[in-house]
Amino acid sequence: MGRGVRCAGMEGLFVYGTLRFPEVLRVLLGRVPDMRPATATGWSVRALPGKVYPGLVADPDGVARGLVMTGLTEDERRLLDAFEGDSYEPIVITLDDGRRARAYLWKAPTEPYEWDVERFAREELSAFADGCRMWRRAFT
Repeated sequence: MGRGVRCAGMEGLFVYGTLRFPEVLRVLLGRVPDMRPATATGWSVRALPGKVYPGLVADPDGVARGLVMTGLTEDERRLLDAFEGDSYEPIVITLDDGRRARAYLWKAPTEPYEWDVERFAREELSAFADGCRMWRRAFT
């Protein structure tokens, strides 16, 4: 539990934060890939200091809830890797149902509490999607 390996191959992508929102995916990818609910025991989706988005961290007592996105093209995967940036490391984790999926592991300090997905959706999503739109226009 809570163990990951460096990412290789084209597993599905476990999304636990902003990438689970269709509004963000439409801006970044121009579409919403297929997604199914998933959980990963041994991981937590933590709030980050001064950020509206979360980070996935190993946590022996945690359960990360999210979605598994499938059907990404290689170009879409590269775009998402660039979007997530150097503060995240793509790894492969094992989900509770036994599937393996890529996930973005946060590499810096976090808050000691879970990220509030409902609060993000209610208070931050619109402005975040606007920021993604600007990032996408600049990405080449």
